[in-house]
Amino acid sequence: MMNSKIYGKLAVTNLKNNRKSYIPYILASAFSVMMYFIMDNLYRNRSLVEKGSPLAIMLSYADAVLLIFSIIFLFYINSFLIKRRKKELGIYNILGMGKGHLGKMLFLESVITTVASIIGGILAGILLSKLVYLILLKILHMGGKIEYRISLASTGMTTILFGAIFILIFLYNLLQMKLSNPIELLRGGNTGEREPKTKWIMTIIGILCLAGGYSIALITKEPLQALGQFFIAVLLVVVGTYALFMAGSITLLKILRRKKSYYYKTRHFTAVSGMIYRMKQNAVGLANICILSTMVLVMVSMTVSLYGGMNDVITTRFPYEAQITSSGINQKEEGQIEEIIKNMTKKNHTVPTSQIRFHIGRFTTVYNSKTKKFDMMAAGDYANSNAADLVMIPLSDYNQTEGKNVNLKENEVLLYHRNHNRNHNRSHKKSDTEALKNKKVIQLNSISYKVVDELDRLAIAKADTTSFIDGWYVVVKDSSIITSYLKDIYENSNIYDELKEYYGKIQYSYSFNLNGSRANRAKTEKSIQKQLQKKFANCSIESRELSRESFYELYGGFLFIGIFLGIIFLMATTLIIYYKQISEGYDDRERYQIMQKVGMSKKEVRQSIRSQVLLVFFLPLIMAVIHLAFAFKIITKLLSVLNLTNVSLFFMYTVGTVAIFAVIYAIIYSITAKEYYKILIC
Repeated sequence: MMNSKIYGKLAVTNLKNNRKSYIPYILASAFSVMMYFIMDNLYRNRSLVEKGSPLAIMLSYADAVLLIFSIIFLFYINSFLIKRRKKELGIYNILGMGKGHLGKMLFLESVITTVASIIGGILAGILLSKLVYLILLKILHMGGKIEYRISLASTGMTTILFGAIFILIFLYNLLQMKLSNPIELLRGGNTGEREPKTKWIMTIIGILCLAGGYSIALITKEPLQALGQFFIAVLLVVVGTYALFMAGSITLLKILRRKKSYYYKTRHFTAVSGMIYRMKQNAVGLANICILSTMVLVMVSMTVSLYGGMNDVITTRFPYEAQITSSGINQKEEGQIEEIIKNMTKKNHTVPTSQIRFHIGRFTTVYNSKTKKFDMMAAGDYANSNAADLVMIPLSDYNQTEGKNVNLKENEVLLYHRNHNRNHNRSHKKSDTEALKNKKVIQLNSISYKVVDELDRLAIAKADTTSFIDGWYVVVKDSSIITSYLKDIYENSNIYDELKEYYGKIQYSYSFNLNGSRANRAKTEKSIQKQLQKKFANCSIESRELSRESFYELYGGFLFIGIFLGIIFLMATTLIIYYKQISEGYDDRERYQIMQKVGMSKKEVRQSIRSQVLLVFFLPLIMAVIHLAFAFKIITKLLSVLNLTNVSLFFMYTVGTVAIFAVIYAIIYSITAKEYYKILIC
């Protein structure tokens, strides 16, 4: 019977002998623990995050993503370790150690790595948590007293969750060892080395999936469609990426092998033949690098753009400095609102400009371009992907805001189309309008109207709260027509009573800009808000300064989480590259040593390694950039839902993100390539 102390000595010795593999594993595990602890600690800090706030929801989702990703990532990295250890365990088994003894040794190794990872990760989290907290406060523009604390609940939860992950990893390793015989263990590090066959079916599937994902990204026009279609496109691209790396890469390498002028060169011969030799296992790692790189590029470029374009976002969301809306009020009450604005602007040293007042009835509609029929529903009903806004305006308000004197009959209307995809311009030429004038007929539910004119511009559409979908504005003869539609549609709708009460009546809107300092504008808007809340039940104000704090919380939260997750995905990419290089180094060492014995110089070995790098290693980065390029259009649609319509700004930040990531990627590779070279020539 073996002395129990020997297991501990063997475990420590094994970790020392395999330090090139285990030190990065422990550091990566501790890093995962640290990141989860910091995120969970922020989420539980109620002095920073109010329960139910957008930031709290985002942090909770990020917490879950970090945990799920950590499970997948740690199991994946462990697979590299157990592969390298199989031969060693097989030797121990042949020398007389039973599988029970090996299990005890593996258990002690797991205890050491688990304790080091969890304690190291939590201590690092405690040290860095306050710094991250201060960075988040800076991003959110939150000043005042800082109440920083370490949550004991976060410490306990992190320990329990990651302790459970490491126990599962140990049980998986134990199962792998139990199911293998000594010969299989001895050969475990060399499995999967048969030359793979060309898989045309998988290659075709990969091409079709990739083409399908790219097509969805390119043809999606509406922002609401983009929300649903984006995830389908992502799924297709992920499947296509794995299929093409696993099958398409083999096809490419075999084509290169058949090209004699390329293949029969020293640096190309060894690289191409080596990659074909075990491409199946290599391809999965390359696909993982590609997917992770794409995730980093998409998340960081989107979140940085949203935060960097904050002023554009706020200006897009609020075309005017402030907009007051109320429902079902009379002319006297409208006068009282205007009096409040006059008094509060004067009191806070601001001057209202560009004032515009109007009345509207708001609906949702599905428009049939063939029948010219608008099927009208209650506002906010976007169950149909082709739904658009429909706003009815009385003729008197149109004439007042446009400075015109148009007359309409009972069955006549003016029509304006706010097309989101064309920067709110009309979707047809002026000549088309002239051809349609006095001829085009539209149908609002069951009633037909003659379109007297299709308008080129509409001041009310600009002043109306910007929407991220198409909008139709219909100018009708008088308010009684709007009231009739409101009564007919909202009385029979299934929306909440509060919404029915608000949208079921004609709304009054008063938009204006303010001249004055930002501080005085903020004071003015707060004063107006306070007075309106006192006197009116269904009256509210939306403004740039009142909303600035909430926008910084929302988009600052996006930026923080995007960078936070981007860092951990970058760490995962780094570790996968590292273990890929180490694993391939040990697999290639014997082959390159034989080649050096038969005359291949160290210079030629280095050239062969360089050729392999250029052939395969940068392919994931190139594919990630291609994925991002095809996703650019659909991402701009998603950003428009969040009120960022400045495409050039997003393009600028995307190019910057790609450039920085490419530099980091190259640095990571240069470091790991040195380790690979050391293994080959030692």
